[in-house]
Amino acid sequence: MSARTRRLTTAQALVRFLSAQYTERDGVRRRLIAGTWGIFGHGNVAGVGQALLEAGEDVMPFHQGRNEQSMVHAAVGYARQLNRLSAQAVTTSIGPGATNLVTGAALATINRLPVLLLPGDYFATHSADPLLQQLEHPVEADVSVNDTLRPVSRYFDRITRPEALIPSALQAMRVLADPAETGAVTLALPQDVQAEAYDWPEEFFAERVWYIRRPAPDPVELTAAVEAIRSAERPLIVAGGGVHHSEAEAALKAFVDATGIPVSSTQAGKGSLRHDHPADLGGIGHTGTAVSDDLARTADLVIGVGTRFTDFTTASGTLFQNPGVRFLNLNITGFDAHKLAARTLVCDAKSGLEKLLEALSGHRVGEAYEAEYRAGKARWDEVVEAAYRADDESAVPTQTQVLGALDAAVGDDDVVINAAGSLPGDLHKLWRSRSPRQYHLEYGYSCMGYEIPAGIGVQQAAPGTPVWALVGDGTYLMMPTEIVTAVQEGLPLNIVLIQNHGYASIGGLSQETGGERFGTAYRFRAADGTFTGAPLPVDLAANAASLGMDVLRAKTVRELREALATARASDRPTCVYVETDPAPTAPPAEAWWDVPVAETASREAAVEARERYDRQVAGRRRHL
Repeated sequence: MSARTRRLTTAQALVRFLSAQYTERDGVRRRLIAGTWGIFGHGNVAGVGQALLEAGEDVMPFHQGRNEQSMVHAAVGYARQLNRLSAQAVTTSIGPGATNLVTGAALATINRLPVLLLPGDYFATHSADPLLQQLEHPVEADVSVNDTLRPVSRYFDRITRPEALIPSALQAMRVLADPAETGAVTLALPQDVQAEAYDWPEEFFAERVWYIRRPAPDPVELTAAVEAIRSAERPLIVAGGGVHHSEAEAALKAFVDATGIPVSSTQAGKGSLRHDHPADLGGIGHTGTAVSDDLARTADLVIGVGTRFTDFTTASGTLFQNPGVRFLNLNITGFDAHKLAARTLVCDAKSGLEKLLEALSGHRVGEAYEAEYRAGKARWDEVVEAAYRADDESAVPTQTQVLGALDAAVGDDDVVINAAGSLPGDLHKLWRSRSPRQYHLEYGYSCMGYEIPAGIGVQQAAPGTPVWALVGDGTYLMMPTEIVTAVQEGLPLNIVLIQNHGYASIGGLSQETGGERFGTAYRFRAADGTFTGAPLPVDLAANAASLGMDVLRAKTVRELREALATARASDRPTCVYVETDPAPTAPPAEAWWDVPVAETASREAAVEARERYDRQVAGRRRHL
């Protein structure tokens, strides 16, 4: 080895390179890749696995997972908790280990959250061909199963020569650290190349700092935005996840305090203001609050801050009904800023809000408008209290009473995690967020199985923070495997496991759309062949205990409150298991969501559902 080079394998060089990458924003520096999750097989054990062993924990901490998809979820939870300023890598073998990454990669990219994927791949030399688990394509010999990761990755490369790693690794870091481009990044690693030695330039291992920009708004766009806000009589802010990623909560509060403009939040943006701020109206859209959706229907200017405006937020294009409504989108990506034919402020959320506040000096909405939305907020607070209240503490709790009991148990900085089922709707309507990171809903991909591994990632990012993963029985059965990881690592993850015997959320949607809850209950087959028999005798609490958790069974509201308090005080992974009263107690949807219904059918339920659908779809608008 010369003074200017270092002889290492490609995998060893990659690990050393990753250990020297940092991000910096507002003077705070973090490791860009803080650790690596892995499950080893023949595609990475002798390459990346050996490199991690040789580097040691001080250079690159290693985390042992049980399921490849779960490892990505854990890394995503970690990155989100740290506002995308630090991420983790995930290494797998070739074959099913690699393809198991696809769901997690899609979730990361859809939610604009960074994760580095390092799947093993075929031999670049084709000296052993075909390998175990290698996909053979008859006319494209360079195709592998890892190509399934291309459409769900923000950057993809297959490293077929050691020296090709240098430019590709730098590009990978650029994308991971760029708030306008980030998502899943995949470097597919042929297993022979992983083990191949090369004389690497020492400069490749030098410490690099990737500065996270806070681009300010363009002066012309800013002038137009200020004019639009000053001329609006009923403006409404829609706060998205970009508020949190930019750490713009204080800037949003200052802007709202000065202007009186109310704030509704998407699933990703909830908590941008504390729930008790007089201008915080809670969730918006299909799962939103009555006050948010009522104001949205009459708003003449909708100010999107860091939101993608998904169909849940816009009620599938039916929510914003003011004939003269216009949109102003403040977003760090031009792609999102231009949605709904909006005026644009392509900039960082924090810097954009600060510049708007400065330019709007002295401007405030009318007193009547403030009084209107504050009265609506007060009415909705009464709805929340009624949903949370349990007059009989000896009764079986409803799902909303479970949330009420949890609301009473958590502290301001606890983190509550959920992703799928009926809980996201109840939480969006009812949860009272007390801090920016308390409400952790993954609703870009709404991926069953996300909650438990994401809870591990959050605890890695914020040691000592109480974390609650809320799961129904359907979600739990999909992916309970990382309970073992929480036990192994001594992480006091709390799981609230709600048993309602099936896919309750989809059962309700099926009922609404004419599907008559077909195939959504966890029950034995009846004599007619349908799944309408007795509930399955599955003991999920026993399963959690078998994986190493402490389990607390709660049959009543009183027992639930006691169990939640015990779990929060514990220093061990703890599961609170509760079977809920299936009677719906959540407020109904305040806005529509488009799920197309059969246009022709012989069953009465589907015919009636189509009639309802035709009435609702008539209200859709294209905002041009």
